[in-house]
Amino acid sequence: MTQYHMETIGCDISDKKCELCIIRPDGSLERPKAIRTTPTAMRSFFARPEMHVVIEVGGHSRWIKELLTEMGHRVTVANARRLKLITASDSKNDRTDAELLARLGRADPKLLAPIEHRGRAAQADLAAPKARDLLVATRTKLVNHVRATVKSFGERLPKCRTDAFHLAAGAFLPESLKPALEPIIEALAQIDAEISRLDRTIADLATKHPDVELLMQVPGVGVLTSLVYVLTIEDKNRFKKSRMAGAYFGLRPRQDQSGMVDKQLGITKAGDPFMRRLLVQCANHILRQRGADTDLRRWGLELCKRGGKNAKRRATVAVARKLAVLMHRLWVTGEVYEPIGYSRAA
Repeated sequence: MTQYHMETIGCDISDKKCELCIIRPDGSLERPKAIRTTPTAMRSFFARPEMHVVIEVGGHSRWIKELLTEMGHRVTVANARRLKLITASDSKNDRTDAELLARLGRADPKLLAPIEHRGRAAQADLAAPKARDLLVATRTKLVNHVRATVKSFGERLPKCRTDAFHLAAGAFLPESLKPALEPIIEALAQIDAEISRLDRTIADLATKHPDVELLMQVPGVGVLTSLVYVLTIEDKNRFKKSRMAGAYFGLRPRQDQSGMVDKQLGITKAGDPFMRRLLVQCANHILRQRGADTDLRRWGLELCKRGGKNAKRRATVAVARKLAVLMHRLWVTGEVYEPIGYSRAA
C-alpha cells in the first residue's frame, strides 16, 4: 500500500504534546486536537487503521516509532538536517510544522532522508561510553577552573596528568583558596573513581561484542573507540560500500558545485558527534611524533607536507575519514590487518 492510498499524518513532537495534521488519500486535511507525548495518549489516538506517520528525529522519536510500528503503522523518522523548509520558515509554529511533515512524507519520504534508530540493547550499551565522556569533560572543566583560580592569585599548580590532579594539586592550594577549591578536589577524586568504574564496564561490554577486537587491530584504535564504532553503526551490512562510513560520521567534505564553480568546503559534520570526535582523536594519535609506522600514518604525513597553516588539521580529518572506512572494511571482512601493504580500504 502506497502513501497515496492511506492517510498520512504529520506529528510535530514537543516534550509535553504533539500537534497533528492528517492528509487523507483525496488530499483533504484534518487537524485533530493535540495529544500528550505519552505512550497512553499515543496508543489511544493511533488505535485506528494503518497510517503513514511522519515524525522528526528527537528525544521521543525512538519510543514513539517502536510503539506505532508495533501497532501496525508505517513510520518515517525525518532527518532534521533535511528540514530547512521547516526550520528556516518565517511562519514557524507547531501546527504548520506538522502539516509540512505530512505533505513531505506524502510526496516522497526520501526527501526526508529517513533515519533508523539503534536497537534498545545497543543504545543501552552505548550509554556507558557516553556517560564516561561526560565525566571526562566535566573533570577537564573542573581542573581548568582550579588552575585558573590559583593563577589569578599569582601562583601556579604543578603539571600533572589530569587523572592524577586531585592527588597532586591539594598540597599546593593557597590557604585563602582552600575553602573554595578543596570541595572541587574532592569531587575530582570521586569523578576519577567513577571514570575508572566505567572503564571496567566498557571493557566488559567489549566482550559482548567480539567484532570489537577486529577494529582494535589498527594501531591507535583502542577498546573505547572500537566499541562505540560497533554500537553506533550496529549493523555492519548497512553500507553497500565501506567508503560510506566516512560520510556517515560527517567526515566527508560538503559540496557546493554549480557549473564551473566547485567550492572547497569543510566537512558535513553529520552523524554522531561523539564517534566523529573519537575518530579524530585516533587520527591525532596515529599522526603523533612517535606513532606506529603504518600506511595510514605515512599517507597522513604526506598530506601534512602539502603546506598551508591548516595542513595538519586537514590531514587529521582526512586520516579520521580513512580510518572510519578502514575499520568498517575490517569489520565486514574479518581480515587480519597488515600495517604496511593493506590497501583494500584505501
